Amino acid sequence: MSNLNKLFAPKRRLLMAALAAGLLAGHAGLAMADAAEDAVDYFRAVQLDNVGVIRRVLAKGLDPNIREPERGETGLIVAMRYEAKDTLKLLLAQPGIDLDAKAPNGNTALMMAAFRQNKPAVLTLIGAGASINQSGWTALHYAAAAGSIDISNLLLDRQAQIDAMSPSGMTPLMLAAREGQEEVVKLLLARGADATLKDGGFHLTAAEFAIKADKPWIAKAIQAHLAARPTR
Repeated sequence: MSNLNKLFAPKRRLLMAALAAGLLAGHAGLAMADAAEDAVDYFRAVQLDNVGVIRRVLAKGLDPNIREPERGETGLIVAMRYEAKDTLKLLLAQPGIDLDAKAPNGNTALMMAAFRQNKPAVLTLIGAGASINQSGWTALHYAAAAGSIDISNLLLDRQAQIDAMSPSGMTPLMLAAREGQEEVVKLLLARGADATLKDGGFHLTAAEFAIKADKPWIAKAIQAHLAARPTR
């Protein structure tokens, strides 16, 4: 077995199992085995940015919003994970493509593009109508965690909620502080992030997250910002 086949063999078995469980119902026009093969070919092609194969399986009726069983991600999210720029263009042209589809962990294509610091893809997805703001994790959280000043600014310029809260109440500032992204921390503070907020799980501020993560210099920068605020 080739290395490539070894890589995708587990995915093939998972997709076959999903089909047997009825998780890929709605593709009645395809034989079950063919549908499983097409789905495996689809996700392999997305990772490799092979638009020829993607066009072939889509022409056979494969739903471009189908989810791969390992992470529950759509082809669009996987494309952003692997920075498949030609695949992005092709999938955005598909009728009914779900720009804001969420994986079980909350990932969207825009969030993945932001985390990968793929500015052209971020701009393309926003231009196509992808949501910048949503409940839970947002693209700004991911840009902040990745340390991308450029994409963080881009999102904020397009009205990204600067103090958006994750499911556990973490803001982009808290995440940047925990990850040691000092320049993004300074950017978020300069643009109005609230450093006094506490998350809902640990009940920590951004500075306290930095201390807990053994990044005292980040905490110091946040505390200096708070101390410099004009008194009322």
